Amino acid sequence: MPLTLYGSNISYFTGKMENYFRVREIPYELKSMQFPSFQSKMEKKVGVMQMPAVVLEDGRWMTDTTKMIQWFENEIKENQIIPKDPVQAFICYLLEDWADEWWWRTAMHYRWHYHEGASFASKHLANELFDNLWIPMWMKRTFLKYRQRSGYTTGDGINKKNIQAIENNFLSLLKNLELIFQNRNFIFGDNPTLADIGLSGPFFRHFTLDPVPLKIIKDKYPSLMNWVSRLWSTKLSEKPIKLLPGIPEDVEPLLTEIGKVYLPYLSANVAAVRAKKNFFDIEVGGIKFKRARYSRYRVWCIKELRGHFNSMPLYARLEVERLLEKNYCWEPLWHDKNLPLLPNQDNNLPFMADTKMIGVNETKK
Repeated sequence: MPLTLYGSNISYFTGKMENYFRVREIPYELKSMQFPSFQSKMEKKVGVMQMPAVVLEDGRWMTDTTKMIQWFENEIKENQIIPKDPVQAFICYLLEDWADEWWWRTAMHYRWHYHEGASFASKHLANELFDNLWIPMWMKRTFLKYRQRSGYTTGDGINKKNIQAIENNFLSLLKNLELIFQNRNFIFGDNPTLADIGLSGPFFRHFTLDPVPLKIIKDKYPSLMNWVSRLWSTKLSEKPIKLLPGIPEDVEPLLTEIGKVYLPYLSANVAAVRAKKNFFDIEVGGIKFKRARYSRYRVWCIKELRGHFNSMPLYARLEVERLLEKNYCWEPLWHDKNLPLLPNQDNNLPFMADTKMIGVNETKK
């Protein structure tokens, strides 16, 4: 009997979970969330409304793709996507976190800033998610555009002054990934790992679906485009796991990006949460964000990365520390000594959540 995956077929995290299920050959049935009725049901089952949700055969509900994947990996031992090498495993956790939390804003920018993307997505989502609402289509689409922009783009620090820097950051990502996929099928070799699944979030249902980024990738980054299709069609059972040893040199530019841009951003978010500020200003990687939105969940992300590091054997911790130091990640990962977490925050994931990825519609100041 297949699992039920509730989400949207143009959703960032629904697409990530679908790629995981397909790679691991876990049967599932995708069902669209129908609003507004679905919201109260999901909040009752898992504590928050966020996309996607998974319902197991025994009726239990789950949320949070990161913790859901870890749960399935623990339950199903064959053909796991988390490498057995603890150094590779940690870098996978780091790349997944970066893909989830940093590239979300850029993906939403390309979808909702440009007319082509906003027109496509608003029409699609209005038909898919609000089909049961008897209100005019134009009202549904107007609501969706306003909600997404006020929550995830202009409402999360994107403005006319930093759009070019944000898009340059995206082009840098494409160049780095194109170099990797010119050399091999997946991030660490012939088989997909958690790193590939994490990156499928921004790429599968956003960057290679929305009109503006899709054109960029199709025109100039064919190996990256092929990786997206390859991941969707790959099954880990089809051939033996064969990964390169250690961390390939061409992955290190991704780590440098994380160390110079993403982790300092997380640290600024920590300071905002500690100061009980709903918004904060920061400049990272040449991008000046004004009134970026706070996230308690992203404080928890740092705790999780530290936990993965501390759980490794000593030899692996030493190698990871060397890699992180080399690529500017070590200091920002440990910069904040005491994290402003809620009591037992998100300890019950994936079956119950305390915080959402970002505080949309909860902060009005």
